[in-house]
Amino acid sequence: MSGPAATSAVPTGWRARFDPRPALVRVGESGTAIVQIVVAATGAYAFAHVVLGHPAPLLAATVTVSSLGLVRDARPRRVLETVLGMLVGILVAELLLLVAGTGWWQLGLTLGLTLVVARFLSPQASFAIAAAIQSLIVMVIPATAPFLRLVDGIVGGVAALLVTALIPRNPLRAALRDGRKLFGAMESASAAITQALRRGDRLRAERGLEKARALQPLLDDWKSSLESGRAIARISPFLRRQRSELARHERIRESVDLATRNLRVVARRAVYLCDDGAPRPVAADVLAEIVRGAGFVADSLDDLTFEPAARAALVAVAARLDPSTLVPGTSLGDQNLIAAMRPLVVDLLTATGMSAGDSRAAVPRI
Repeated sequence: MSGPAATSAVPTGWRARFDPRPALVRVGESGTAIVQIVVAATGAYAFAHVVLGHPAPLLAATVTVSSLGLVRDARPRRVLETVLGMLVGILVAELLLLVAGTGWWQLGLTLGLTLVVARFLSPQASFAIAAAIQSLIVMVIPATAPFLRLVDGIVGGVAALLVTALIPRNPLRAALRDGRKLFGAMESASAAITQALRRGDRLRAERGLEKARALQPLLDDWKSSLESGRAIARISPFLRRQRSELARHERIRESVDLATRNLRVVARRAVYLCDDGAPRPVAADVLAEIVRGAGFVADSLDDLTFEPAARAALVAVAARLDPSTLVPGTSLGDQNLIAAMRPLVVDLLTATGMSAGDSRAAVPRI
């Protein structure tokens, strides 16, 4: 088909809606994982086939693909757990093949026994599923010799662990991406609360509280990427330089975790106060200054030299956080709102590298 008819075959609305950029980003982020899987699967299959002489070492390849995967958490321990789960499934199936042979009821027996054994050995559901899939492959696909596929599975598992260390995924890139997402969401939540305080807008304050409550999944993602990255960096000779930087990011994450909790406290008090519809410009200005300091902390994820600027900005606002002098003559609720910002600033100061004692000393005693 050619000409106008070919053009009209693709719906105009679909062309307008389709955006290839997210797909390209997704492929780019999975680039190293794809290389890992291809190298490990190909290498394991070639070793089992050429060196060991196995005629069709399917499990040598499938074990590598299943254990490495494209998931966020690529730490060696997770890869090893998945490999062990698959080896358990292969072993159970090979033993039952020797005892009971093949058939439909033997397949059901093998699957049930594999799941029972796997659940006994590990609390992880993925461990049992990996074992079950490999046991099914063993029962369905015939082999020329017993326990040949167990050897293939071991070869695949070793290959998966080797590429985890020798072709490591970039842990710092993933940590930076997740950290930026969190700080961006914190800024959005804080901006909504700030605007609500300026206008006395309860609905906007409630929106800010919703955004603050939605920060936990982003924190969990950042924690997972850092834990995975630090585990990979411990075994990879190519990531030694990133170990200290990953440790610094973990210190920032721990402090920001506490800061997000205190941001939720500030948000709840803002919702309560905005019920009267009165603007609170002083509290809004203070929170805006805190957000500015948090922005410098976010910049320090990429560049350590931003830490002094973040510390200076936060110390400047911390020194003013005395409710009795900042908002004199106001209600107890207004003064409690300022008081709720004090631990928020302290947590952000510890994220800049200040000690907990110095951070607490930066705010005036009340």
